[in-house]
Amino acid sequence: MKASYLPVLLTGIALSACATPQVETTATRSEPVTVQILALNDFHGNLEQHARPTTYYAGEQSQSERLGGAAQLAATLAGLREDNSITVAAGDLIGASPLISSLFLDEPTIKVLSQMGLDLASVGNHEFDRGTGELRRMQEGGCEQFTRREPCGVEHFEGAAFTYLAANVVDEAGHTFFPGSEIREIGGARIGFIGMTLQGTENLVAAQATEGYRFLDEAETANRIARNLMQEGADTVVLLIHEGADVDPLYSLAGCPNLSGPIVQIIDQLDPAISVVVSGHTHQAYVCGVETTSGTEVLLTSAGRYGGFVTDITMVIDPGTETVLSLSGDNVAVDGSMGSDIEIAAVVATYAEAVGPVANRMVGPMYDTGEEGENCGDRPAQQLVADAYLYAADIALESGADLAFVNSGGVRTDLSGADDGVLTYGELYAMAPFGNGVLVLEMTGTEIAALLEQQFCDEGQTTICDSLLIPSDGVIYSGDMQRPPQQRITSLTLDGMPLDPQRTYRVVTNSFLAGGGDGFSLLPEMPVVANVGFDIDALEAYVALIDRPVPVCGRVLNLPPQD
Repeated sequence: MKASYLPVLLTGIALSACATPQVETTATRSEPVTVQILALNDFHGNLEQHARPTTYYAGEQSQSERLGGAAQLAATLAGLREDNSITVAAGDLIGASPLISSLFLDEPTIKVLSQMGLDLASVGNHEFDRGTGELRRMQEGGCEQFTRREPCGVEHFEGAAFTYLAANVVDEAGHTFFPGSEIREIGGARIGFIGMTLQGTENLVAAQATEGYRFLDEAETANRIARNLMQEGADTVVLLIHEGADVDPLYSLAGCPNLSGPIVQIIDQLDPAISVVVSGHTHQAYVCGVETTSGTEVLLTSAGRYGGFVTDITMVIDPGTETVLSLSGDNVAVDGSMGSDIEIAAVVATYAEAVGPVANRMVGPMYDTGEEGENCGDRPAQQLVADAYLYAADIALESGADLAFVNSGGVRTDLSGADDGVLTYGELYAMAPFGNGVLVLEMTGTEIAALLEQQFCDEGQTTICDSLLIPSDGVIYSGDMQRPPQQRITSLTLDGMPLDPQRTYRVVTNSFLAGGGDGFSLLPEMPVVANVGFDIDALEAYVALIDRPVPVCGRVLNLPPQD
C-alpha cells in the first residue's frame, strides 16, 4: 500500500497557483486527473541482475533478494504502468558501469532504457564522465568518436529515445547544455518537469569533461524555472534532481528513516509549485513527505541504485484549480516476480556474448587470509588499486615513487570477485571503470598533510566531503573529526616514520584527482613528473604478478569508511 502525503502540500500549491494564468477554462479542466509517475535513478549500466542479495525493509520487516537486471526492470515497469503514466529518472543512468555496458560506451544501456519506456531523465555527474561531446552523442546517436574507445562496436547507435534535462548546467552565455524543463500533458493535467544534477558535479568529474560549463545552485534554479512553468500553464511541477538523502536503513519500500543529507536543505528552499522531488546520487531507497520552510510538503523519493527498485507515485490533480489533491508513493523491488522482458533480455544477451571473452579472461590469483583490521576507513579493493598505482610508477620510472593515493569513490566494487581464488578482467574493470590516467606528482610532506585535511567539510558536524584518500602499502594515517579544521589528521607515517615536512615526495594518483576532482583543489597546483599509463592497465599488470593475499584494512584509521 502506498504511503500518502497530503495536508500541508495542498494548501501551498493551491495558493501558489491562484496568481498564475489559466491556459484552459475551469469548465473544460474541472475533473480530477490521476497521474502515475514511475521513477528510477543511478542505474549505472547494470544490465544484468545484481550478483549479491540486497537487504531492504518494508516497515521493520527485512527481505534479502537478488534484484535488478534490465529485463526484469522493464517487466516491472510494464507491470506497474497504468493509464496516464510517465516514466522518469534522476541521473547517473550511465557511467561507472559494469564492463558489459562500459566496454561499449554505455550504448546498450541507453538502448534498453529507451525500449523500456523511459520518457525524461535529469543528467547526473556520471553522465559527464566521458565529456560533453560523448554525452551529446548519448542523446542524439551516431558513431562519432570522442574517447579512446571506438563507438558502435556491436551495432549502429541510435541515441536516446528519452529526453535528458539539464537545467543547472550552463555555458558562459547562460545557455543550458540540454533543455532544462518540459511540460507534459498527461490525461488532461499539465505537469512541468525540471531536470538537473548536483551543483558539485564539477568536483566529481575531470575538469576537461565539463570545460566551458558551470553548475548553478539547485534550489535557486528549480524555483526560477518552476515559476516560469506555472506561468506557462503547468498545474504542478516535478523536480528530477541528481542529489539525495541519507537514510538508515539504506533501502526502504516506504518512509525515510533517520533522514538527513543535502537534498533536505534543498527541499527546504523550494517554491510551493514543486510537489514532487525525484532524487538520486546517494544510492539509497526512500519515499516520504518533507515539509519546507514555506509550510508546504514535498513528496521526496529515491529508488536506490542499479535498477533494484522502481518508485511508483500516484498524483491526483484538479486541473481547474491547479491543485494537487493527493500524493502517494512507494518503492517496488525489482525481484523478478513480474517476469522478464524478452526483447530486452535478448539485447542484454547480445552484449554479454560480445563482452564475454574480455570480461571472463583470468588475470591473477588472490586469496583471503581471513585477517581483519579494526577502526578502518579503508577497504581491501581500494588498497589494491592504490598499490597498483604505485607499482605502475615503480616499473615506469627509474627512481620509482614513494606513495600513492586513490579516492575511495573511484573504486566501485569490493573484492568479492576474489572469493573463487581468481580475479578476472571484468572484475578488475568493475573496480576501476573510469579509464583514468595514472600521474606522478611532486609534493612536500607539508603539502601531503594539507591534502589530507581537504577531505573534511564543516556542515555543522564535520563530515567527509566526497571521498577519503586511500594510500598505498606502507602509508598509515589517522584522523579525528572532532578536532578543529586543519588539525584533524593526527598522524601520518611512511614505512613507520613520520613524513618529513620539508622533503619532496613522489606521489602517484589518478588524473581525476590530479585535476581537482572530489574537491581536492591542492592537487592541480602540484607539478606533474610523469604519466605512467591508465588505471585499469596498472591494476591488471599488478594483479597478474603473483598469487597475492587480499589486503587487510588499516591504512586509514578512526575515520568513517566511504564505500
